[in-house]
Amino acid sequence: MFGKEVTVGGWVQDVRNLGGISFLQLRDSRGVIQITTLKKRSMELFDLVASIPRESVVLVTGEAKQSKEARAGFEVLPSRIDILNKAETPLPLGVVDKVGADLDTRLNNRFMDLRKEEVRATFRIKSITLQGIRGYLSAQGFTEVSTPKIVAAGAEGGSTLFQVRYFDRNAYLAQSPQLYKQNLMATGLDRIFEIAPAFRAEASDTIRHIAEFASLDVELAFINSSEDVMEVAEGIVVNSLNHVREHAKAELKALGVELGEPLTPFPRVKYADAVEMVRSKGMKLEHGEDLGTEGEKLLGDVMMAEKKAELYFITEFPTALKRSTFYAKRRDDDPELTGYFDLDYKGQEIVSGGQREHRYDVLTEQMRENNLSLESFEFYLKAFRYGMPPHGGFGFGVERYVQKMLGLPNIREAVLYPRDRSRLTP
Repeated sequence: MFGKEVTVGGWVQDVRNLGGISFLQLRDSRGVIQITTLKKRSMELFDLVASIPRESVVLVTGEAKQSKEARAGFEVLPSRIDILNKAETPLPLGVVDKVGADLDTRLNNRFMDLRKEEVRATFRIKSITLQGIRGYLSAQGFTEVSTPKIVAAGAEGGSTLFQVRYFDRNAYLAQSPQLYKQNLMATGLDRIFEIAPAFRAEASDTIRHIAEFASLDVELAFINSSEDVMEVAEGIVVNSLNHVREHAKAELKALGVELGEPLTPFPRVKYADAVEMVRSKGMKLEHGEDLGTEGEKLLGDVMMAEKKAELYFITEFPTALKRSTFYAKRRDDDPELTGYFDLDYKGQEIVSGGQREHRYDVLTEQMRENNLSLESFEFYLKAFRYGMPPHGGFGFGVERYVQKMLGLPNIREAVLYPRDRSRLTP
């Protein structure tokens, strides 16, 4: 390459003029290239470089020359510079400035925020994570599916549904593909997964809640218990973390993140024991109450201190706590408990699921307990009347997973264009 003519394009990151020589730092998706212009060689190019605003898009043709001083190990001595698009000044957001910007300013100018190496690294890692998840599930015989996102009824109650007008009637944006993925368990597609948007109209302004998020949903049939489901959830995490470690070394380095190998098998903590553990840390919590954000965080601290475990299952949730999850199977030996579980990562829930109720009469009784209209769920219930095998599954919050993996302060850092109560654009 050295001594030959090359053409490179990118964004002008910075220009430094040292009198008779100027340096233009040209950035593309792979790094930064130094463009070195000598006044004595070409006054026209020298003056042109000095006039180019930062973040303009240019195309440079010239000789590639080895250079120990240049960050890339070489520089380009230009014979031609074409300005493809001149950036306005001042910039709405700095790209390499040392002065930081608040999250709202960054999200309002997301196109420019993503020009930062460390911000792009997050989304490359997210992509690599999804590659690892898909690879693992495909190797385990799962089929990837797509289910509707405009639905007639919600799977988890109406309080967090976004209502939309669907031609001449009302419909909703899907909270999850729950009803459809269970429906598929009666088809012969007995190991399925989906990675798709889900929508929750939750009035929550927190670092872990958003209105539109990426959900990994998994369902498998002919299971013996929730243990079969937990095995798949653990496999997804272990294999995707390995995939990221192997294929995202540069991105992890850019973020200053080191991923260790998780303790396996993931420890199991019964809900009742979890309550006692957080109580021991001073939290007031009654048996049967949700752990909540504070309880999850405290439990994460205890598990790390006592077990050195960043990932762990919480099991044996009380039926009273999961009653609104009408499809959750209750234990035959103790109906006051379910086989449902959460998988927590560093003190935050990323997975929730377990064995479903596949018996029609029991399922419909649990629906009546929740005052649900059976007629509204006819398409869902019909499959249970004509041969539904024992099955189970879970929902897996992709952005929450990436947030905890990379130690991001806010889930919005793991979403290209977040949606919450205050943000509908960009």
